[in-house]
Amino acid sequence: MHENYRLSSGIEGLDEVLGGGLPPGQAYLARGGPGCGKTTLGWHFLTSDLEDGAPRLLISLGESHDQLRRNGAASGFPVDAVEVLDLSPDAEFFVKNQGYDIFAAAQVEQTPLTERIVERVNALQPKRVFVDSMTQLRYLSTDAYQFRQQAVGFLRFLIGAGATVLFTSEGSQEAPDEDLQFISDGILTLHLQDQGRYLEVTKLRGSSFRKGRHALRIGDRGLVVFPQLVVNEETAPASVPHLCPAGIPEIDELLNGGLESGTVTIISGPSGVGKTTLGLQFIKEAAGRGDRSVVYLFEESVDTLLNRCEGINIPVRAMVERGTLAVVKVDPLLYSPDEFANQVRLEVEKANTRIIMIDSVLGYKLSFQTEDLIRNIHGLCQYLKARGITTLLTNEVESITGDFKATELGVSYLADNIVFLRYLEIRGQMRRAIGVLKKRLSDFEKTLREFEISRYGIKVGRPLTQLRGILSGVPEFIQPHDHES
Repeated sequence: MHENYRLSSGIEGLDEVLGGGLPPGQAYLARGGPGCGKTTLGWHFLTSDLEDGAPRLLISLGESHDQLRRNGAASGFPVDAVEVLDLSPDAEFFVKNQGYDIFAAAQVEQTPLTERIVERVNALQPKRVFVDSMTQLRYLSTDAYQFRQQAVGFLRFLIGAGATVLFTSEGSQEAPDEDLQFISDGILTLHLQDQGRYLEVTKLRGSSFRKGRHALRIGDRGLVVFPQLVVNEETAPASVPHLCPAGIPEIDELLNGGLESGTVTIISGPSGVGKTTLGLQFIKEAAGRGDRSVVYLFEESVDTLLNRCEGINIPVRAMVERGTLAVVKVDPLLYSPDEFANQVRLEVEKANTRIIMIDSVLGYKLSFQTEDLIRNIHGLCQYLKARGITTLLTNEVESITGDFKATELGVSYLADNIVFLRYLEIRGQMRRAIGVLKKRLSDFEKTLREFEISRYGIKVGRPLTQLRGILSGVPEFIQPHDHES
């Protein structure tokens, strides 16, 4: 067998965290409180790679045979492919009120339990063994030293019989499991917190793994792990940056040709000023080149966006039908930031998407109820930059007019480019203006231009050089002698 051979955990995202899977012939501890998903993890492990025909054994010290199979089948696992050794107390134990006047329970019960395990393992010769849970064995030992010796001997016996072992523990303040952590070859900790579920690998003997807490979801089909995005030298394919123009000459003049691929652009402005429409203009032009884009909506509905775009000459429906655009509504509180990031990652790596638009940053924050907005969105943006993706973030500012402010959520440092839209009051009429505040990779036009949205699309005027006080929102016309001076 190849020295880098790994056994799949049965969970694609977890295998990625583990660097490909579990090195065979070792014992791994899955720990966490009740309801964290440890038994479900065990079913994934036992029913993975069934095509190899190797026997699998579940040793249960808590739940009954029938209960385990019923719960496993409910999640869609092929439970008939797994042999179950039920060592849990049955109803007769309570009815007969079995007690021991001379010997401790541990001394009386341990020997027959051990004999049953040895007999079944020798007969079956399983290649995967799941023990649920080791905590129950602790109560059959007279002291901590004896339990540790018995646990070590038990795991060595299973490994010596040719098995890879996954065992669970419910560590608590009353019954800590540090001794099991020391004797295991790997530790998978499952967390259940107010912020959601997480899985963390803290040990994997003889192998590297992805550190940190990774989002975990338990659904009808078992567990799904969403690895944190990591940016490294292997993340990005070799590519030559290219310009992504808007296809409107005046906007492309402002941006010195367009937006570079692999950059993050914040489109900032108050509500209704045209931020989403401007982002879609870049996407429309990309679709003409055959590039695929995805828009993630955190506030507006998909139907509203589609209907609105049809009225301003941006054929979003046609782009969706051709496959050059996907519009995804992100439901509030449905995803964690890591789950959303992995959804974006699949679009980039599996669907060859070239432009990602998040509409909006404020909606992102409210949907995920995250206190660490900057860290989450920074990690996602760094990943997209490394992959050469053009990223558009719409950012809403509260002020309609008045003193200029680029962003209000402290995200401006993420941007390679900042394009801002704002309202102006000119001769008693409300107008719009567009300008560029920052462009990291090239020069840009330092003027503002009038910005209009009509049924024919976006129209941008000449530079507003005859006005001053534009950033205040109430500009004044410059008299000829003022301009000359």
